[in-house]
Amino acid sequence: MRLAPGAVHVEPYDRLRDLPRYDQDLDGDEPPAVVRELRERISAADGLLIATPEYNYGVPGGLKSLVDWASRPVPGSALEHKPIAIMGAAPGNFGSLCAQLALRHSFLWTDSIVVRKPEVIVFRTGERLDGEGRLVDEGAAQLIVQLLEALRATIDDARSGRGEVAALR
Repeated sequence: MRLAPGAVHVEPYDRLRDLPRYDQDLDGDEPPAVVRELRERISAADGLLIATPEYNYGVPGGLKSLVDWASRPVPGSALEHKPIAIMGAAPGNFGSLCAQLALRHSFLWTDSIVVRKPEVIVFRTGERLDGEGRLVDEGAAQLIVQLLEALRATIDDARSGRGEVAALR
């Protein structure tokens, strides 16, 4: 949030732990209240910034459930045509590369507009974060700023009809 350029406001989602694992049997006319709130927040947002770690070469289970809940109902989900930027960090040499690829695959189904570049894959986090988890790597910080600027431009293009949304309609 501290790296967000002036025209970008980042509002964190702090209810990930409250979301149940996705279960289609619970996703009827009255899904859980936390799910309805999630869908409303995503629908109201101009775009999404997803920051993910990587576990076992993949997306953490809680984040995958969030994507699954938000991707319903089809068609007309909160993710449909939503501009999305993805970034992540992990302690290994490949950072969150596999998790980000898995997310990108999920967003193909939802017809989301995923920012392609720059890719923000922070690897060897022990060398790039301080003891309190704050980013101290200037190169990674610059990439995050560029990613947020690219997300803002993608949002503007989608609103004006210049972006991929126009091609998908």
